[in-house]
Amino acid sequence: MRITIFGAAGDVGSRVVAEALSRGHEVTGVVRDPAQFKKLPEAVLARSGDAGNVEDVARLSAGQDVVISAIRPPDGNEGLLVPLTKAILDGAAQTGAAQTGARVLIVGGAASLKIPGQGDTTVLTAPNFLPDSVLDIARACFAQHEICRAEERVDWAYISPPASLTPGIRTGVYRLGSDELLMDANGNSAISMEDFAVALVDEAEQSKHHQVRFTVAY
Repeated sequence: MRITIFGAAGDVGSRVVAEALSRGHEVTGVVRDPAQFKKLPEAVLARSGDAGNVEDVARLSAGQDVVISAIRPPDGNEGLLVPLTKAILDGAAQTGAAQTGARVLIVGGAASLKIPGQGDTTVLTAPNFLPDSVLDIARACFAQHEICRAEERVDWAYISPPASLTPGIRTGVYRLGSDELLMDANGNSAISMEDFAVALVDEAEQSKHHQVRFTVAY
C-alpha cells in the first residue's frame, strides 16, 4: 500500500511512519522543512511540502492509496488547524472522486467526543473537564471535525484520541468507539501514541470507516 503522511516528523506522525514501515508499506513522509528529512527513517520517501497549499497536497497525494494528516500547529497558532485540514481535503479531492481517489485519515482531537452519560455534553463543553492550557487547541479540533463532517468529495475518516495521548509502548491492543469518549472501569481515558499509530494503520489497511469519526482507547 502507498501511504503519504503529512506531519511525518511529529510526535504522532513519526510513530505512524514507523508502524506503516514495519508492515511493509511504501511510505512517503512529508515535512514542511527539508531540514527535517534527517528525522525520517531511511526507508521513507522524504518529500517537502506545505499542508496548507492545496497544490502541494494534490501533488503528494496523487497515485497514493491513503493520505494521513498528522499535522499539529505549534502553540500559539492553533487556529491554523482548520485551514490546514481544509487544504488537505481540497488537495485530496483533486486526486479523484470519493470512490477512486486516495482515502484520507485525519488525526483529530477529543474535543467533540461526548461524555458518557451526559447527553450531548462534549469534552469541550463539559465544565472543568479541560485545563485552560489546552482550550485553544480543543476549540480548533472541534472546528476541524465540523470541516470533515461537511466534506462529501473525499473518502475520509476522522480519528479522535482519548483524553490522554502520550508516548508509551506498543501493545497492539485497543478498543474502538464512535462519538463517545472511551473510558476504562476506573474512569481513565488513554492510549499510547504507539498504539494510536497501530489503530491508524489498521484503518488504512482495513478501510472500516467512511466519512465518519471513530475513536480508540485502552
